[in-house]
Amino acid sequence: MWYLVKMIQGMSIDEAISQLEFNDKKGARIMKEILLEAQEMAVNHHNVEYRSNLYVAESFSSKGRYLKRIRYHGKGMFGIMDKVYCHYFVKLVEGSPPKTEEKTSFDQAKEYVQSLKNRTIIHSL
Repeated sequence: MWYLVKMIQGMSIDEAISQLEFNDKKGARIMKEILLEAQEMAVNHHNVEYRSNLYVAESFSSKGRYLKRIRYHGKGMFGIMDKVYCHYFVKLVEGSPPKTEEKTSFDQAKEYVQSLKNRTIIHSL
């Protein structure tokens, strides 16, 4: 679920819904329904004028219920099956999404090496 959550963060609402529509994951279908519901709530209850003038400001998931169930096998054996649930939160903000800088992996590595060079060790000579 976290993969989808990070993917749509910072996208406009229409772009996020179209990205989730073409994703095969089970969580994508659920997240698409939640985004559509949040879009309707923004228009009906929070006086947003245009439904497509929203973007996903925050999007995160957290751990939910964790249930253990028994799965029966042959010859009196059994296995323990886990049913894992999660919570999904989304915050929509009116306006156009902020511009993001596209950094290459070389630029990120260069910044990391520079930060390592600039660090200081406290109480050293």
